[in-house]
Amino acid sequence: HVRRGEPRGRVMALDLTVRPNAVPWPPLLYLLAIAAAVALNRLLPTADIVPLGLQTLLHVKGSITFAIGATIDIWAMVTMLRAKANIRPDRAATALVTHGPFRFTRNPIYLGNTILMIGAASAFGNMWLIPMGLLAAVAVHHLAILREEAHLAARFGDPWQRYAAITPRWIGPL
Repeated sequence: HVRRGEPRGRVMALDLTVRPNAVPWPPLLYLLAIAAAVALNRLLPTADIVPLGLQTLLHVKGSITFAIGATIDIWAMVTMLRAKANIRPDRAATALVTHGPFRFTRNPIYLGNTILMIGAASAFGNMWLIPMGLLAAVAVHHLAILREEAHLAARFGDPWQRYAAITPRWIGPL
């Protein structure tokens, strides 16, 4: 951000009351992680590391896990839409959503994306999706979630603080 009238070269800090992120980091980070997993799997395929007798079982379990991640994502997005809450991580929050999947985690979409990638690893025989999904989650935590939480604290104050105090960021103590 450069303010009008400010000398060129002087960059102002992003106003967290206006928006949490300058670009939609989380979707890009997860897409980059998927692309990296696909590229790595072409170089070092992982489908053959699982014994043939377990491949079907892993495919089924992976498909179920994938579906759970997708369900969490969709549930969170529908909940936000019904609450008339902005879903884009590069735009200001328009509502503090604390119901639906947000009762269990402050970041159900990111959690769902991560679970989806872990399930896809077994479902599609690309085990690189597991470390890349976890790496994406760590990157999203540091590059987006912490900023989004500062934004929510600035926008919603005490209601956000009370919600954050009782709802885990990811799941359980994480």
